[in-house]
Amino acid sequence: MRDFPSKKCTSQKICLLLSLVLILAPLGGFGVRARSNFAETQESKVPAADIFRLERKNVEGGAELITVFARLDGLQPETPEWVPLVTVMRDTLGDADFENDRLRYVWPLTYTRPSLKQRVLSAVPFFYNRAGNKAQFSGTAPPPAMDLARPDSDVWNKIFWTALQNILLDPYGTPVKASTRSYRRNINDYRKSHIIRALSILSLYQSVNGLAAFSDAETAEIHSRLVLSDKTFGGLVDPLHLQTYYEKSTTQQRDERGHNWELLRQRAEAESLYFEPLQLPDGSMTHALIWIARSELGKKPEKPFSKRFLNFSDPWSDKRLLDWKGYSEIRYFDRENRPVPPETSGARAVEMIPIALYGLDNPKIPMLLIDFRDGLNPKKREMSRRVLQDITRNLLAVSRFGNLPYFLGRTVFDFVTGRRGIDVNQPSRLRTYSQLKLLLSLENSLNPELQQEITNRLERVSLNPLENDLDVEAKLARQQYEALLAYAGRPDGLPAKLKRDRRLELVPLEHGKTERVLFRLANILTFGKYVHREEATGDMGERLDLARRMDYHTNFLREVAKSKSQIEVAWNLADVRRSLRFVADYGAQARSSAVKSAARIFAKTNDDETRHICLDSLARINSRQARAELLRISENMDLDASWKDTINSYLSRAEPAGTSGAEITAKTGSRTSGQQ
Repeated sequence: MRDFPSKKCTSQKICLLLSLVLILAPLGGFGVRARSNFAETQESKVPAADIFRLERKNVEGGAELITVFARLDGLQPETPEWVPLVTVMRDTLGDADFENDRLRYVWPLTYTRPSLKQRVLSAVPFFYNRAGNKAQFSGTAPPPAMDLARPDSDVWNKIFWTALQNILLDPYGTPVKASTRSYRRNINDYRKSHIIRALSILSLYQSVNGLAAFSDAETAEIHSRLVLSDKTFGGLVDPLHLQTYYEKSTTQQRDERGHNWELLRQRAEAESLYFEPLQLPDGSMTHALIWIARSELGKKPEKPFSKRFLNFSDPWSDKRLLDWKGYSEIRYFDRENRPVPPETSGARAVEMIPIALYGLDNPKIPMLLIDFRDGLNPKKREMSRRVLQDITRNLLAVSRFGNLPYFLGRTVFDFVTGRRGIDVNQPSRLRTYSQLKLLLSLENSLNPELQQEITNRLERVSLNPLENDLDVEAKLARQQYEALLAYAGRPDGLPAKLKRDRRLELVPLEHGKTERVLFRLANILTFGKYVHREEATGDMGERLDLARRMDYHTNFLREVAKSKSQIEVAWNLADVRRSLRFVADYGAQARSSAVKSAARIFAKTNDDETRHICLDSLARINSRQARAELLRISENMDLDASWKDTINSYLSRAEPAGTSGAEITAKTGSRTSGQQ
């Protein structure tokens, strides 16, 4: 697939606008204190390129396991070991040709089956705390977070469980309703948090190492499918739109981070506080710390403290900071308040106290994750969304679709909190907390005591009883990877599952839409026990190879056909012709989308060879739709007579299925006489 250029980032414009607005506001009297280079003197212990590595393991039957390992220096600063974090299975059909490859399962190796205690407590309504760690590994193969080859299965599962909840479980009363809904919510959030981390790890590997573990098309597919797994109908998104969705989502994320980075820096400067960004190994700023100097606590600010965007109480009038017993550290500054190494001439030592830690991925404003003085402050913000949903749905049984006043009130509330960026009731909290756990695992520049302090507070903020702490997750990742390799090495393990998946992949080749809907209905009614698969035959590999290649070339032609500019300007014509020839050679297996794409490409190119191949493809597809497209092209009044003669010759030779020779002759003769 063709690489797409990223859209121009608009964060510079946003930052410039914010700067103009905030410059007009009264600033604090301590000058420029908030600096992006506050941590300049702290160097990483390990070069970024040495943090990740890739490992490939072949699976019998024609597949490979691609695993990203990382050095978790944040957990083991003295003797860091390589820890497997994410595994993706690629079904290659046993060859080296990428055109017939298909991505299948994604295993975030920290994602595990919860213990019985964790499951029980996750079903307790209004229990918003961790339940401890999973004490013992079961030894079984880890559960995949998603099957990339069947994204629609998530959609049907959501619909099924929603219907089951509303029809069978909710009528049993509030206790059953509240427990089952709480359990499902915790299970979904647990899976979502590990999907977010898997996305971050895969992106970091390719950004830091510079070696592509996956092609551009595969990267867009993995990213988009995992992100869309959180949407109700995300699994039904057409593969054609995955690349565009990937570009838009990554651009939006960069814009949000740049916006929040500048906003938080300016607010810290305005309140005479110190701003320190925290970055992932690829240099992206995902979180930030706000500090205060102990020596300046006795000074009265020139203006009252404003908590706008900061969301913590006034530190200058807080007596707890004057007698602070918590974590602090010594930093060194020169006369112009710039951070310098301790040995610098004229450097002065300043005791710094951490105030708050923020996530920068929240829309509109930075999101408070840790308040070092008030642990309940971020906990309340984290709980706000859960409490609102649990009370309205489970206790009051109020639905926004069945209660007009609630619908109107909730719509306004969601608009104000979401669109205006208020740091409560925000679904993006789960994402930024998951990224913070990853940052703490990889980060090796923070003071170990500070890192431990942040980790402890992060675990106390967590609402999900299914979550484990970072050390346990690293241990589970190693154990689960070993179990996955053992599962892949057993003939009745992953190789057998791969064969079953391929038999399932044959179903669309043998049955129409109506039959497939009936098969899906049978699967739902039997709670997933019945799954229709085709019988394995000797030519199964060849049939799948042809079907996958056809999908690859058809999707490529669809991308080409939707171009707004001339084909020869935006695309490599050799690649376009190659895909058109493939469709022509195997026209009987071509889908309607290939027909439409070939016709559109004919209209968007002036290259004679490419046009001839488009017409040849339409003629050899041998369908009513292909013939209709040829007729439609010939009706173009601006088309040269030579092209119309060529189309008529194709029409006279073509014999579409279900069309008699008399019909062809009559229609072709009528078209020819009309042109004359």
